[in-house]
Amino acid sequence: MRQVLLDTETTGLEPENGHRIIEIGALEMEDRRLTGREFHVYINPERAIDDGALEVHGLTEEFLADKPRFAEIVDDFLEFVEGTELIIHNAPFDLGFLDYEIRLLGRDGPLFSSTVSVLDTLELARDLHPGQRNNLDALCRRYEVDNSNRTLHGALLDAGILADVYLAMTGGQADLGLSLEQQAGDTSEHEGFEVRERPALRVLRASASELDAHRKRLQAISDQAGECLWVEQGETLS
Repeated sequence: MRQVLLDTETTGLEPENGHRIIEIGALEMEDRRLTGREFHVYINPERAIDDGALEVHGLTEEFLADKPRFAEIVDDFLEFVEGTELIIHNAPFDLGFLDYEIRLLGRDGPLFSSTVSVLDTLELARDLHPGQRNNLDALCRRYEVDNSNRTLHGALLDAGILADVYLAMTGGQADLGLSLEQQAGDTSEHEGFEVRERPALRVLRASASELDAHRKRLQAISDQAGECLWVEQGETLS
């Protein structure tokens, strides 16, 4: 399965108020392994950045002034994510902005969000940990994912952190390529590896006094409950 972990940074919180995407970060994963392929771009939003958003990601208008517009990168982005399952934390936020940006280009057809397969890790986390904090920082603490470099949000950085969190939430990374048969049967490359037969299990049998105490206990249960399911059919409790 080909998946893409996706994150965006924006000028503010609501595309309905004209806010725009300023960074896209995406990492490709196949069979639960990062492939090394990525899509990362900073975007000139052609508008001011809210102070609150600036405190989150630190991307200034001056830094973004010479970066490409969304229209210049959209085809490369769509090609990168085509045919994949998108893994996004709080997917409605990022998808809402992507829908808005593509609509601004005047392109016909359905909304981007309706054409892609999406796994929202926030919804997954809420199912796994109801009533708890499930933002990315909280999940990092819960699953012991190192996010010490996350002093500011960044789309590519957060996509990488999300990859670790997603794998931890869904059972860990795929095995290292060794099947159980290989691990059990091929030891030629492991110096000092010794296969030993498991010793026979020791069977401890009950003594006569223990059997008598057991029968008395079953009789007491039978007398009190009227029936004892542990008594073999036909056994006399006397």
